[in-house]
Amino acid sequence: MAGMSVIVVGAGIVGLSVAYEALLSGAAVTIIDRDPEGDKASFGNAGGIAVTEVIPLSVPGLWKKVPFWVLDPLGPLAVRVRHTPHLFPWLWRFAKVGTASEVRRISAALAEINSRVYDDLVPLFNKVGLANDLFRKGALTVYESESGLRRDRPEWDAKRALGVETQELSASQVRDMEPALGPIVKNGVFMPQWSHVSDPKKVVDVLRKWLAANGAEIFRGQVDRLNSTTDGAALTLDGGRTLWAEKIVIAAGAWSAQLVRQLGDHVLLESERGYNTTIASPGVALEREVIFADRKFVATPLSIGLRVGGAAEFGGLKATPNFGRSNALVKLAKLYLPAMKEEGGVEWSGHRPATPDSLPIIGRSGPSPHVIYAFGHGHLGLTQGPTTGKIVGDLLFGRQPSLNAEPFSVARFS
Repeated sequence: MAGMSVIVVGAGIVGLSVAYEALLSGAAVTIIDRDPEGDKASFGNAGGIAVTEVIPLSVPGLWKKVPFWVLDPLGPLAVRVRHTPHLFPWLWRFAKVGTASEVRRISAALAEINSRVYDDLVPLFNKVGLANDLFRKGALTVYESESGLRRDRPEWDAKRALGVETQELSASQVRDMEPALGPIVKNGVFMPQWSHVSDPKKVVDVLRKWLAANGAEIFRGQVDRLNSTTDGAALTLDGGRTLWAEKIVIAAGAWSAQLVRQLGDHVLLESERGYNTTIASPGVALEREVIFADRKFVATPLSIGLRVGGAAEFGGLKATPNFGRSNALVKLAKLYLPAMKEEGGVEWSGHRPATPDSLPIIGRSGPSPHVIYAFGHGHLGLTQGPTTGKIVGDLLFGRQPSLNAEPFSVARFS
């Protein structure tokens, strides 16, 4: 099937990873994005390779915490009032998967895909010139009290049962690893399997340029229509131009749902807007990503500065960002990093593509075998991108994927 024509819709890390695998297998690859070099969730994420994130967001008892988060105007969770009616089906499914049995099923699927991450990511990084941009230094989750760690122990036990390596640390041990952390930190957990990149934007830029240099065509355009044909699929762009290919992959992140529905597939996908601030000269140094468990945010040392990020805001794709959330995250970081300088931060917000069960959507369209989906990775696009590319590459060329892809099928929403 070498020479097969493949169109990938979306030039984020997932779409580019799919294009990479298709190109290596001999396909003629075209990448379409409304702004291939422009800002996207792949640029502004925290930069973590979060292979230890194997527990879904919806878990038993979560509903008890949600009201407190939502009532805080700058807390870790927000729902725009005007978007609430549209959100109901997603929230209903989110609640339904928050049972012990569903959490076990979803966690097993997340653990399986995450177990492949380094096998797929490291060769890609080496091939395109990013070998020196991956830092395998682990990550620290820190707590303000013993009760906080005790509260989360069942989750840590569940992660360990799924192969996640952890080491509980005292306050002094935490500060031995990260001296910049202040006295508010009372204990922590070290995760050696985690890693981070130098700069998520650099990763995407280097991969995109490598693809262009090696034969992929990158096309600027807004996709308005997606149609299945007897021998492939066709896209209609906003200017009226139509493009056809033997296979089309939808990897447009939070914008994917509108195309999927045109084929007749049902999907529950929401924009979960995240915020961050990157401080070029923070006056403090971290060796690895730090996760602040009590306040639900992170800080990562990137080549461009210290990135402080977090928050989950549900307001749809058209709502204007509330950068007060970026400022609030910096204030929170100052509690943990008392010597940190707040000046000169660059604020950012972006749309994470969130499914209610925390599983990405990877697999063939129900109505059209010529269309394959690769979106909905939530917080784990950078982590799972290259492995998603491998799975989609296998599906494109009729190979058996190396893991069970059934949990990721769009059919679960039918």
